[in-house]
Amino acid sequence: MSSRLSLRLSRLLNMVPYLLAHPGISAAEAAAELGVTTKQLMSDLNQLWMCGLPGYGPGDLIDLSFSEESIEVTFSAGIERPLRLTSTEATALLVALRSIVEMPGMVDPTAAHAAIAKIESAIASSDAVVTGKPVDVPVEQPVVATVRSALAEAKALRLVYYSASRDEVSERIVDPIRVVLVDNNSYLQAWCRQAEGVRLFRFDRIEDATELDEPARPPSHAAADAAALDLFQDDPDAPMARLRIRTDYAWMLDQYPMHRVRSTPDGSIEAGMRFASPDWMARLLLGFGTGVRVLGPPELVAAVRERADAALAAYAAAGLLGETEPA
Repeated sequence: MSSRLSLRLSRLLNMVPYLLAHPGISAAEAAAELGVTTKQLMSDLNQLWMCGLPGYGPGDLIDLSFSEESIEVTFSAGIERPLRLTSTEATALLVALRSIVEMPGMVDPTAAHAAIAKIESAIASSDAVVTGKPVDVPVEQPVVATVRSALAEAKALRLVYYSASRDEVSERIVDPIRVVLVDNNSYLQAWCRQAEGVRLFRFDRIEDATELDEPARPPSHAAADAAALDLFQDDPDAPMARLRIRTDYAWMLDQYPMHRVRSTPDGSIEAGMRFASPDWMARLLLGFGTGVRVLGPPELVAAVRERADAALAAYAAAGLLGETEPA
């Protein structure tokens, strides 16, 4: 829970400068840029409307004019003022920037190194440790640059992708949503037209990417699916599902970031996967049929069993099944 609150606080702090720089932006456009659903954005705006400087009178609070068609900050309460970092904060930021710049697709390496140079220059006279040595800016791989361009322009992509679990290369057309970082690997989160669902594609397994002329057009429910997949950012406060995956379903380890635990003598794989909502996770797992068995936690096992029993009862009532045993 604390991790999610921290993420929301960070998002709220960044929203005011962003909205000041984009007056009149629609809720859908802002939500896409900030990586949240429109519903979550509107909730954030309602929360932001009650924030401000000590005193907390009408003249101290942030004031907004917003609807789904247009958002505008009418009073920023000074939150647009330049951030002044202590040497400790600046050093921590440098460490974070240097770490993330090595992750494909997360940031523009040229822009990140420019930011690093500015921070180093600002704290050069402090006690912070600065090497002073010139740093070679890494050359961004063409595939990574293409994916980032497609995201920025909201264009569809044709990917040539290597699946490690199936040891095969496939070609597919996807509608990009965003880039996420999981277990020190960066992934493109996108709607896969072939699989008809939101999928994650690890950058180092994308062999080729072509930006198409057609716009990205993920279905309306894809945004909700993408929000549900936020659990893949490995929030330690989120519960962990324990799964046994049949050998012929090992491709799931590519499509869904999981913690592989062990291989069993019969060839199946035991893995862990974090989830935020038992209902959503139960729906996902039931879609794999007998390919996946839920080992725990108990509340997830119960949710899957309840949904399976309800489905069997509905089929039986419709005369589509004979007598069935409870799942």
